[in-house]
Amino acid sequence: MKTEPFPAALLEELGRLSTCVIDSAIETFGVRLRNTGFADSSIRSIFPGRPPMVGYAATARIRSSDPPMQGHSYYDRTDWWNHLLTIPSPRIVVIQDIDSHPGLGAFVGEVHAAILQALGCVGLVTNGAVRDLREVECLGFQMFAGNVSVSHAYAHVFDFGGNVEVGHLKVSRGDLLHGDLHGVQTVPREIAERIPAKARAILECRKRIVGRCDSRDISLEKIRAAIQEGKELQ
Repeated sequence: MKTEPFPAALLEELGRLSTCVIDSAIETFGVRLRNTGFADSSIRSIFPGRPPMVGYAATARIRSSDPPMQGHSYYDRTDWWNHLLTIPSPRIVVIQDIDSHPGLGAFVGEVHAAILQALGCVGLVTNGAVRDLREVECLGFQMFAGNVSVSHAYAHVFDFGGNVEVGHLKVSRGDLLHGDLHGVQTVPREIAERIPAKARAILECRKRIVGRCDSRDISLEKIRAAIQEGKELQ
């Protein structure tokens, strides 16, 4: 199934917002449970100082503990790169390490990050490991991972294009993703274009409440009033 891309202007707007504000905006639409749609703390931003990452998911599953049945590494199976190009850009590679103890070996390091970047990918999300952190940071490629490893061990593609799960976040091919120093989440397609306006309203609400808290003549009544005004703004 072909993934229809959103206007570039929308992705740019989402890229100026934090994951926390976007999550708060998503909650107001009631399209999913509030304890779903985001990766848990087992998935962390490797480069938290980088700006938010926005793109479409290209999915794959790997193993790293045991040798592949054919070949010796991911370089022996490059057919999944063809699959990457069927996803609209910007692309975010989402890789589930399906080993019983994921993350023994790193699938993406300097070389593979450069290849993925050349294929229009802006980042990686995995429950497995990554490596070559300084070199990858210089590339400007973002990574979210479960851990860091010195070796790629036997990391190899098991399959690609299907549904994956990383940090209890379920991701399907073509899902819209957003990530920053706080973590990674999916953005529901049906409300994506309404999120920026809702986020601006939430930010205005936050500004009012924080402003009241900074006031010298603060009172509980004024804080409650600011919260109520914020609800009305949203």
